Amino acid sequence: MEVDYIVVGLGLAGLSFVSVLEENEQSFLVFEDGSQSSSLVAGGIYNPVQLKRFKPVWQAGKQLEAALPRYQRWAQKFQKTYDHKFDIYRVFASISEQNNWFSALDHPSLAAYMDPKIIRSAPEGLQADHGFGRVQHSGRIDTASLLGDLKHYLKATKKIQGTAFDHRSVVLKASGLSYKGIVAKYLVFCEGCGLLQNPFFNALPLKGVKGETLTIHAPQLRIDFMVKSSLFVVPLGNHFFKVGATFNRVDASAFPTEEGRTELQEKLACFLKVPYRIIEHSAGIRPTVKDRRPLVGVHPKHPQLALLNGLGARGVMIAPKMAQELYDHLSQNVPLNKEIDLKRFMSGNGML
Repeated sequence: MEVDYIVVGLGLAGLSFVSVLEENEQSFLVFEDGSQSSSLVAGGIYNPVQLKRFKPVWQAGKQLEAALPRYQRWAQKFQKTYDHKFDIYRVFASISEQNNWFSALDHPSLAAYMDPKIIRSAPEGLQADHGFGRVQHSGRIDTASLLGDLKHYLKATKKIQGTAFDHRSVVLKASGLSYKGIVAKYLVFCEGCGLLQNPFFNALPLKGVKGETLTIHAPQLRIDFMVKSSLFVVPLGNHFFKVGATFNRVDASAFPTEEGRTELQEKLACFLKVPYRIIEHSAGIRPTVKDRRPLVGVHPKHPQLALLNGLGARGVMIAPKMAQELYDHLSQNVPLNKEIDLKRFMSGNGML
């Protein structure tokens, strides 16, 4: 079997790279064993504003410009709706936060998203003594549904194998590579925290940060917007909501914990004042990098090996643009942005 690309992993990074390959009529085969679950449990939120300090998200405008049309193309192909648009109501904890909100409005890249009017009255079931700030042009991508539909499509077209990838079976050639009888021009790793077991790239400074979420049913909570306080509450429809997320840099397991559930419930109790029932408790490991930028590029000694990883907590926004930049680099030798190029962690011909 001969293909242009082998892609390892089908989270948000793999999905986005496969999208680019489909659009450019490149042949490919995906290896996905389901070992990495961060994309499936992700909130899927796209939001151009850092809601902790009211600063613009890195390259937010360019990211959304690349991401939303790509998700829409999948929606049209599968005749589904994945993009659920809503506003975000940021709970103010103090008058000082209100003042910071008004100061942020002077930033030209934020004025289009942040409503200058403070929302004073809280909807039934929510407590916000100092009101809300409203962020527009945000929403949620239903990543679990999209990835499920994409897997079904790839199985039907025989473009995916549901087996673990054996890095030791890669045979590098002067041009291209082979893997268990499959010949390819490029091998692209989109493994998330699976990178830590990848012998070609595991020296890169990627860390796993565990996140836990709850799905709850709250019949008395009637909101069609996301609430952001010390955690987020995202509407899923029919009075179901996703609540999250925790940040645990110590526990490396991908399993939900009682400690995580307690933390989420305690924070939720600070502003949610209606009863609810927990439907699901999930966990996943986010792949993060110390400088909070993705890891994109090629191996210093083996240019047929490429990497798309380190998307962190904003994978829904970042992944499509990073996938396009990596494809342009591989297919047309377009230089990568130095902020994302994995070469920033190299010394000479090696990796730090």
